[in-house]
Amino acid sequence: MKEEKTPGTFARLKEYAGPHKKEYAVSVLLAILGVAGQMVPYFAVSRIIVGLLEGQRDFSWYLGWCGVAAAGFLAKVLLHNISTTFSHKATFAVISEVRRRIAQKLTRVPMGYVLETPSGKFKNTMVEKVDSIEPTLAHVLPEMTSNLLVPLAIIGYLFVLDWRMALISLITLPVGALCYVAMMKDYPKRFAEYVRVGQHMNATAVEYINGIEVIKAFGQSATSYKKFSDAVHKNATYGLDWMKDVQTYFTMAIGIWPAVLIGVLPLGCVLYSGGSLSGPDFITVMILALGIIAPLLSAMYYTDDLAKIGIIVGEIGAILDEPEQVRPEKPAKLNGTDIELSGVTFGYGETEILHGVSLSIPSGTVTALVGPSGGGKSTIAKLIASFWDANGGSITIGGVDVQNIPAEQLMDTIAYVAQDNFLFDQSVMENIRMGRPSATDAEVIAAAKAAGCHEFIQALEKGYQTVAGGAGGHLSGGERQRITIARAMLKDAPIVILDEATAYTDPENEATIQKAVAKLVQGKTLIVIAHRLSTITDSDQIVVIQSGRISSVGTHEQLLTSDSLYQQLWQAHISAKDAL
Repeated sequence: MKEEKTPGTFARLKEYAGPHKKEYAVSVLLAILGVAGQMVPYFAVSRIIVGLLEGQRDFSWYLGWCGVAAAGFLAKVLLHNISTTFSHKATFAVISEVRRRIAQKLTRVPMGYVLETPSGKFKNTMVEKVDSIEPTLAHVLPEMTSNLLVPLAIIGYLFVLDWRMALISLITLPVGALCYVAMMKDYPKRFAEYVRVGQHMNATAVEYINGIEVIKAFGQSATSYKKFSDAVHKNATYGLDWMKDVQTYFTMAIGIWPAVLIGVLPLGCVLYSGGSLSGPDFITVMILALGIIAPLLSAMYYTDDLAKIGIIVGEIGAILDEPEQVRPEKPAKLNGTDIELSGVTFGYGETEILHGVSLSIPSGTVTALVGPSGGGKSTIAKLIASFWDANGGSITIGGVDVQNIPAEQLMDTIAYVAQDNFLFDQSVMENIRMGRPSATDAEVIAAAKAAGCHEFIQALEKGYQTVAGGAGGHLSGGERQRITIARAMLKDAPIVILDEATAYTDPENEATIQKAVAKLVQGKTLIVIAHRLSTITDSDQIVVIQSGRISSVGTHEQLLTSDSLYQQLWQAHISAKDAL
């Protein structure tokens, strides 16, 4: 099978900007006319000087050329502003679309990819990196294009006047270009390192802010601040050292390029003295040669954006090219909610975590997954919820492979509550209502009561209208957990997965929640991963998992007499309870 070729930088930019090509075309055309207007005053000045030398004394003639110059300036300003308006309107639409594409992409890739990638990296790409394509699309495309095309047209006109003078007017360009090439040496490599250093600084800053409570509690302020300070210092010094390395070449380039009169004046004088160059043509060449460089220098400043756009678009493309979970669109017909795992294998990268797991979970039963940490309990639960695709074997729900069930249908079928479920920076009412957006306030409150969180919500400053804060930061861990359980209960899905869902609750509240859950999941298929074994003793079946394999399956009483690992886990749990 032929490997699909990854699109290049400009192919991607064309793809992003494609829906707005008309706006960009208008922007480029207006920009070209604007730069042409910028050159008009140079023609006007040359005509006025020629008129003076030829003894022209008609004031209206001079006034006319002054009007032409003024019209050129006005056209430059107006056309540039209108061109920029078109290009920015299109570009901000492109930026918005790219951000939405990334956000939508993250809903279609395996959850493992999202969990394994630092959130700071996604934030950096969706915010800073996507914003960084703005100069290329909004400025480079119209302005660099126009600043190159118009001078080329002027140079063509100079060749018509006198090819010798046209050539000499360009003598500084290759010399300045050599300086610029030296300045841009190793640019992609240096910019990639600059990006890496910046990302490290961002990640360190996020870590420092998120961990400030632990830093203070354990007296690690000096050590943690030094780590953050070192990252900031490295980011600053890298940029400064890079600038020092290229400053000489940059100064030479912008100093040499405009010095066109170094060649134009002496050669022009020689040719004029020899009679092979007329005075009016000499004056016109001098004036226009001075005007050529300004737009070329403007175009040169955008080459920096072109040099780094490849890395920026590459990071965006890396997310958009990530393999997706392929699911059908047509709803599948499920025959109940029986769950069957057959020879399931799975691994993160090259490390296999689950080794041929086979398990039957009958519809309407309670199944508990227990075992040492890292054994694969949560991995099994996430595979059932289709957060990942199994590397081998199959997982079916109602007789249908989960990979043949549309994602939306699967999410409607399963309510998943993890240990660290996320709360949005909205009211408590709206956070619970996310389980079923059409639910009434009364239904939300009923779910909260059933999950044992109505009383503490009522005690909050604004009750159900209290804002949870970013990631639920205004609430305690136990409060956040009970709200996410209420959200799952409101969803009323036929399959409920509780992955260490009561980890943050105290024993008293946990007992209340367990009773509520027992009532709410009647007739549903419940999968529980619990760290307190006393809460799952009434399960229809308990699955003991060790090192990615199923050790044994049975009821609490059966496992106490037949499974040594379960006996150890139970004794450890009882000892921990007695120690409280």
